[in-house]
Amino acid sequence: MTGREAVIAGAFNTRQARRLEGETSATVTLAAIRGALADAGLAVADIDGVNILPGLDYERGARSFGYALGIQYFWVGRGAPGPAAVYEAALAIESGMADVVVIAAGEAGLHTDRATVAPWTRPSNEFIECWGLMTPAEFALSAKEYMVRFNVDPLDVAHVAAVIRNNGARNPEAIYHGRGPFTAQDILDSRMVADPYHLLDCATTAEGGSALVLTTAERARDLPGTAIRVLGGGSESWGPAYTHPPTYDRVGMLGRASGDRAFARAGLERSDVDVFELYDNFSWEIIRYFEALRYCPVGEGAAFVAGDAIEVGGRYPIVTDGGTMSHSHTGESQRNQRVVQAVRQLRGSSAANQVAGAEVALVMALGDIVLLARS
Repeated sequence: MTGREAVIAGAFNTRQARRLEGETSATVTLAAIRGALADAGLAVADIDGVNILPGLDYERGARSFGYALGIQYFWVGRGAPGPAAVYEAALAIESGMADVVVIAAGEAGLHTDRATVAPWTRPSNEFIECWGLMTPAEFALSAKEYMVRFNVDPLDVAHVAAVIRNNGARNPEAIYHGRGPFTAQDILDSRMVADPYHLLDCATTAEGGSALVLTTAERARDLPGTAIRVLGGGSESWGPAYTHPPTYDRVGMLGRASGDRAFARAGLERSDVDVFELYDNFSWEIIRYFEALRYCPVGEGAAFVAGDAIEVGGRYPIVTDGGTMSHSHTGESQRNQRVVQAVRQLRGSSAANQVAGAEVALVMALGDIVLLARS
């Protein structure tokens, strides 16, 4: 390790619940920050970089929180919570722009109209409100096109959701702990939401916070916990959502270029990865990730994830805490939770579904990716 190499020194999730009575997005985000700092063995006074998103407030979140925490001057990250924010912060640390960066997000008290989908899935836009292009329908477009094009059996896609939900059923920290076991047929037997997605193919909604603390490898040597190295990453977007159709040709390979860059920067082969903490907002996305990342040929992803391949004891274990389908889905902060779970796997401290001997983890959310390894 070089002195300026970036590592994750702290990782923390608050309690997650369908509702956290009396909490706000700000309070759960603050609780997550305190927890991550305690895990790292650092204090607020050590922070000189922030990327903080309480609720949906991108514009004022980081600066307002940095000021409220009493940090005099600080670098501000703009990457989306999760792998993009982690890799951006790592680059800032490596270049000397900051020494201790806190990445945090949290959400509570926003989803109050329970008769509708969550507010972050229905942005106010005259082109969607009258036509119903909410998030499930949008993501269903490319999934349906793929399944028709490659003649994919719906049971093969439902298998992905069953694996993830069963991971959550075994996780005492998951909101849906004990709900299961599920079979692929159970997924298909749940009500249709947006063809081809049934209710159990889709993410849940929840409340809670999540935070990470990054610093230099040199500083981490004097800290109490196990530091996790940030080896490489990448980020890309296909364009503005909700205004252009997310066809398979447009979004199917989202993350391929960023994945190539991440592996090249990390100096790793695909076969080096031991655990895959993927953003599981919908079941087919997992198949898409493996194809985009070149783990299998395009059109063969359903066969690739079949059987035990993506189970905790399989070669490509995925979403080991239950993800958005079973553990929790707190809006943007859920992508931070993918990184927190990867850190726990590499430390050997997962609350459940620990992957034996995990040394390298891949975290991916849409087109954003980061590769992590034990120090």
